[in-house]
Amino acid sequence: MLTAIIFAVTILLPGTAATPATVEPSWRFTQTATTNRLVIDDVVDSSVVWAVGGGGGVAGSVVLTVDGGRSWRNVTPAGGAAKGFRDVEATDRYHAVVLAGGASAQIYRTADGGATWHVVFEDASPGAYYDCMAFFDRRRGLAVSDPVDGRIRLAGTEDGGRSWRVLRNVKMPPAVDGETLIASGTCLQAAGTDAWFGTSTPAGVNNRVFTTKDGGRSWSFATTPLPGGDDTGILSLSFRDPRHGIAIGSDPRQPSDPLNTAAALTSDGGRTWTLAGATSGRRVSVSWLPGQSRTLIAVGRGSDISTDGGQTWRPFDDTTLPGIDCLRGAGCWAVGAGGLAAKLSYGHSR
Repeated sequence: MLTAIIFAVTILLPGTAATPATVEPSWRFTQTATTNRLVIDDVVDSSVVWAVGGGGGVAGSVVLTVDGGRSWRNVTPAGGAAKGFRDVEATDRYHAVVLAGGASAQIYRTADGGATWHVVFEDASPGAYYDCMAFFDRRRGLAVSDPVDGRIRLAGTEDGGRSWRVLRNVKMPPAVDGETLIASGTCLQAAGTDAWFGTSTPAGVNNRVFTTKDGGRSWSFATTPLPGGDDTGILSLSFRDPRHGIAIGSDPRQPSDPLNTAAALTSDGGRTWTLAGATSGRRVSVSWLPGQSRTLIAVGRGSDISTDGGQTWRPFDDTTLPGIDCLRGAGCWAVGAGGLAAKLSYGHSR
């Protein structure tokens, strides 16, 4: 989280004390090295941020800053630009993997800051449609696909993304007929040996969140209070620790309007979920502020903040930003249309 401490001269009456006044969050916008739509970013540290985008008829782009957003480079791998990129996972300014999603999905890897790329995985199986990736640590990672032969498919790496393989012996519950994922770049989260992904279910079946506690070898699921149906699904997940997480999706209190979203919360690692507050518009990516147990930012067709753990939300910006990523000590970055990137400014004044 970017914390700005602003000092002002305060005149105090006898017997009074200064009370902290909340400073509203805001975005500091910057243009990256592309004008294509960006959909998700990965904050590596205070200097390094990778971002990707494209798809839906828009050419794919991969951009990188190594100076905290003052300048950006376009490091798009030529072979994946036509498909567009759905996700990026990076460990430093040199090493990253990007997912060119959809049918015949490919994962590209660079070890030289995007100067050269190599295709390290491809899956052209009928029905395979990879949506997002996440890493448990610097070596072990997963990519998740829509169901193949009735079960959600996973690919995995154990060498930092140098090589991947489809995981054939995973204990995965059967998919509901018509169940898929929404490719948001934050539909899969992982840390330690835990991981979670959310799904999109047909009308009449509420969306589900799948959980592993053993590094992806076996999975269970929990049904959330977020309803299924057309244009609905778990749009984004974020966990601040192994027990406390949030999912955002369609609001069951307004089932006829998929443009409204609501939060569901878990405090037991994803075993159960309870309905929380509705956002002030369609939000497609959510993140806890690092080091904050109650503060969240949700972005999409505008940005919201919650300071009570997702129970209530208030808007603070109307810019369309489909992806957000936050890292302790490095802040929060969001990305959007036209190659836009934005860093969050949020703190307190006295």
